[in-house]
Amino acid sequence: MEKETTTQFKGKYSGAVGRRKEAVARVRVYSGTGQISINGKDYKKYYTNETQQEAIFAPFKLLGLEKKYDVSVVTSGGGKSGQLDAICHGISRALVESDAGYRTTLKKSGFLTRDPRAKERKKYGLKRARKAPQFSKR
Repeated sequence: MEKETTTQFKGKYSGAVGRRKEAVARVRVYSGTGQISINGKDYKKYYTNETQQEAIFAPFKLLGLEKKYDVSVVTSGGGKSGQLDAICHGISRALVESDAGYRTTLKKSGFLTRDPRAKERKKYGLKRARKAPQFSKR
């Protein structure tokens, strides 16, 4: 069982869960100054790539709220990419919970839609879901 990390943010918050592939992100959005904490670390230490860092802020940039909220995220399962999409989904859902007026803008941009794509199961007789072993004629 994973240890629950405590957050440095205090006060009222809006919470939501974001999902993608096997990743689950529990997100809490506080009114604040724009700090983001993922699993107890700063988001810049968790995601070192600039494109990934910008993807976290995508819902905020769309609504023009870059420095209005602090975000605390506890994420588990999946890989870094799946977790990133789960965080973005969770932030969007938490923002809608805090103010229902954001819903139409986020919905049009696709931030509230859970991406249903997941790994296909392996079939017997095959190496992966669709990859067959090498064929030998003789």
